[in-house]
Amino acid sequence: MKGKQIVAILAILTMVAVCMLPVAAEEDAKPITDEATIYYNNAQILISDGEYARALEFLDKVLVSNTTLLGMGDGLMYTYKDRIALLTDLGQYEEAIAAADQAAALYPREPAIWNNKGWAYYQMGKYNEAAGAYDQAIQVNATYLKAYLNKGDALMKAGRPRDAAGAYSKALELDPGNSHATQGLNEAQAAAGPDMLLPAVVLVIIAGIIIWYVKFRKPSDEKSAGREKK
Repeated sequence: MKGKQIVAILAILTMVAVCMLPVAAEEDAKPITDEATIYYNNAQILISDGEYARALEFLDKVLVSNTTLLGMGDGLMYTYKDRIALLTDLGQYEEAIAAADQAAALYPREPAIWNNKGWAYYQMGKYNEAAGAYDQAIQVNATYLKAYLNKGDALMKAGRPRDAAGAYSKALELDPGNSHATQGLNEAQAAAGPDMLLPAVVLVIIAGIIIWYVKFRKPSDEKSAGREKK
């Protein structure tokens, strides 16, 4: 009889514990009340849904809110970074550059900020400026693979295949077998081939002219030269 009572008591206690779990979970899950964080989270949802214009509105609301709590983590930095990307995707390139400058002043050691600035320049067709922004990202973080790949692409567009080959080669050092870097390097080397041969061809031509002049110059030139020496 005692054994049955013990089993019954244990069963009752187990049921009570199970029923209390949801209540405890509800008490632990505190709702987010920070306005900036709410705006930021809404923006991230909209970005994932491809609603960039609406997402940008929420990120703008973040920056006019009290960002103290959001700034304790990476949320505020990502707000600035995402604003640059959204403005670029929406074709607002000048605004994107201005946003990047503002973000870089606050987070100069964040390579993603410089990378996004480079992407804005790239979309504007300012490829040398884009390469310069990617260089800034690399200076901040020498192992930032994306910056090397993007720099290579920008330099190819700028008509600088030899420099592009260097960027792609560095990317392959960081990530051997990277398909983007491999293809880019092959294209850069193919494009740079004639450029690399040009200096050698010029030297050969100059050397040929000198040899021809020394060997076949007219005797009268020699006499004139002799008289001048006297």
